[in-house]
Amino acid sequence: MRDRDRTRCRGSLVVRPILALLLLCAVCGARADELRPAYLQLTETRPDVFEVLFKVPARGGAERLDLRVEFDDSVVAQSAISDGFVGGAHLQRWTLQRPGGLAGTQLGMTGPAALRTETLLRVQYRDGSALVHRLTPEAPRYVVEPQPGLWQVVSTYLVLGVEHILIGLDHLLFVLVLLLMVDGTRKLVATITAFTVAHSITLSLAALDLVRVPVPPVEACIALSIVFVAAEIVHRERGLPSLTARRPWIVAFTFGLLHGLGFAAALGEIGLPQSAVPAALLFFNVGVEIGQLLFVAAVLLFGWVARQALRSEPPRWREVPAYAVGALAMFWVIERTAGFWA
Repeated sequence: MRDRDRTRCRGSLVVRPILALLLLCAVCGARADELRPAYLQLTETRPDVFEVLFKVPARGGAERLDLRVEFDDSVVAQSAISDGFVGGAHLQRWTLQRPGGLAGTQLGMTGPAALRTETLLRVQYRDGSALVHRLTPEAPRYVVEPQPGLWQVVSTYLVLGVEHILIGLDHLLFVLVLLLMVDGTRKLVATITAFTVAHSITLSLAALDLVRVPVPPVEACIALSIVFVAAEIVHRERGLPSLTARRPWIVAFTFGLLHGLGFAAALGEIGLPQSAVPAALLFFNVGVEIGQLLFVAAVLLFGWVARQALRSEPPRWREVPAYAVGALAMFWVIERTAGFWA
């Protein structure tokens, strides 16, 4: 086999897994409604009386996931259910009562969607404290605990932060194109640090309601940031290096501010417990960083294994994943922009 053919064959060891990853991202994106969690909030308005907000992902048009909440017989509905579709979700509201409060009460998710969809439960008490719990397909039922302590808040928001970044395909793809752009350990550390600092700033400001930005334009711009960096990779591979290639941490910091607003939008749906705002915000952010570092470590490990198998890089091999990532992100840009008028 000639050296050129051997190099091309080895190059496929790098390109094929990346393309497979992108195909998986596209498939997961097509099933985004099933990946989005439902949200159940119980707000204490007066002793033993709670207002219910149940938000279930919509499936386009006037359909929603078949997911229902079931309470103990000791919980009595005090009002009829009002419902409607708002912003890609189906909302239900009603009021319920239980003598002695909800502590010790069992609730759970039923319906076919309960086998594949998580639900985030938030119980908000009149004194400002809040209890947060995840109902998963593996554990769809939950016995409401007494009002939570600090450790319960910390552990819940830490896990939520890790999960949010690992299912946030657009955020992960932005990190991926940054890694494809950067050469050298010092540049890599500077770039990831800049991205971390930037999104931590805007996440905190938005979560504390000091900055307000509409979510749909932010999501469209996040997708556009991926397109931008993917195009810069192609330019560099063709001998047209720009500021992005020379100073990637500047781009990482700039777009990191934007991605932080995206993280804050997800946290805004969950809410922060008024009795432990600093701890919840801090550990959600820590969870995001843990998830991000796990992804970076996985990509670097994959790159190291590929280099050992490849021995030498085929010319312009980064262009293929850059084009694939850019095409997928451009689809998101169009889809999210069109959603402004949906």
